Amino acid sequence: MKYAFLSALACLAVSLLSAAPANASEDVVVYTVEAPFADVASDVNDAIVNRGYLVDYHGLIGEMLKRTAADVGASKTLYRNAEFFQFCSAVVSRRVMEQDAANIAYCPYILFVYETEDAPGKVNVGFRRLPEGGGRDEVNTLLDEMAREASGN
Repeated sequence: MKYAFLSALACLAVSLLSAAPANASEDVVVYTVEAPFADVASDVNDAIVNRGYLVDYHGLIGEMLKRTAADVGASKTLYRNAEFFQFCSAVVSRRVMEQDAANIAYCPYILFVYETEDAPGKVNVGFRRLPEGGGRDEVNTLLDEMAREASGN
């Protein structure tokens, strides 16, 4: 069960990371900064932890894609680096779920950070925007604040 959950989570992260900023849909928010990837990834972690949240899972999606490239017949390297940070807030999540119990579908929350092979040195930080209303605006605001903080935007 744990492995099925992690596999599903990895697939979700791949879908989030697979679009470049110019091609991202309206529900994906991305901020770009020119800085070392490790510094920006650390800033994403800090943006979460400094608010009192715990990073539940730190996914190394770029490493997984590199490791499995030959297995899936991939010939193109997509990312120099790509990671995601999963966390939840008991306070925010409770408020959101009290407004609509179906909002459980949006928890945990994820911030991603990546640097493509095609644009080395340009690090992208973002999140998938939740549908407006039903308490989800608070989550969008929180994720946006964190992504902006980590990217210096």
